[in-house]
Amino acid sequence: MIVVMSRSDRQSFGLAVEELSNAHRTSTDLCSPFLRVLPVTGVAISTLGAPFGTETACACDASAARLDELQFDLGEGPCWEALTTRRPVLNSDIRHHGNPAWPVFTQSIDETDETDVGSVFAFPMVVGTLDIGAVDLYSPRPRTLTGVQIADATMLVGIAARQMLRRVLLSHTMNPDPDADEGYARRVVHQATGMVLAQLNVGASDALLILQGYAFSHARTVREVADDVVARKVDFTSELNGS
Repeated sequence: MIVVMSRSDRQSFGLAVEELSNAHRTSTDLCSPFLRVLPVTGVAISTLGAPFGTETACACDASAARLDELQFDLGEGPCWEALTTRRPVLNSDIRHHGNPAWPVFTQSIDETDETDVGSVFAFPMVVGTLDIGAVDLYSPRPRTLTGVQIADATMLVGIAARQMLRRVLLSHTMNPDPDADEGYARRVVHQATGMVLAQLNVGASDALLILQGYAFSHARTVREVADDVVARKVDFTSELNGS
C-alpha cells in the first residue's frame, strides 16, 4: 500500500526540522519535535558510553525515562543495539516478539506495570565517526512505522545528534589550545575542516563539529587533531569503515 503524506503532514515535519535545528539557539526541548510528527507517545534521548557518558538528556515523561534507566542498569536493550550496529532497531510488538539480543530487558518489561509499552523504535545518534547515543521512541500499543516515518525519524535523529554533541562540548571544558588564535592554527583547522567535509560528505559546520568532538573524545586539542588530519595521520573515512 502506498501512503501519501498530506501537505499539512509535510508542513508539520518541516516545522519540526526547523525547531530541532535551532534548538541550540533557543534551548528547545529536543523530544517535542519527535512527538509532533511521529505516531509515538514516548521519546527518550540519551548519550551512551564513553566519552560522552551514559545519561538521559531528554525524556518526554516518567515512563520514557524509566525505560531509558532500565537499559542503562541492564547494559542491554534497543538503544545499545542501535548504537552498536549504527542501524535503527524497529520492534513493532516487544511484549510478544522480544529480541533475543536483550532478553533481560524484554523480561523486565513483561514483569513490570510501571511502563506501558507495546512497540519500541531506537535510532542511533552518530555524527561522522562519533557515536553519541540513541533516540528511543515508544508506543503503548503494537504498531509499525512506514518507510516515510522511518526516513523522517532518521533525519530528526541526525539533527538531534548534532545538537547533543554541541551541548556536550559546551558543558565540558575542552583541552586548552594556546595557539587557537594564531593565524597558522586557524588555517590548519580550516584546511582540516575542508578535508573532513570531503571525506564524509557533510557540511562545513558539521565537519568542524566532528573535529571538535573527536578532539574531546581523545582528550586532545582541536589544533592537534587538525594537524594530524592535514598530515593524513587521521582519516575519518577509514575510521568510519573500521580500517
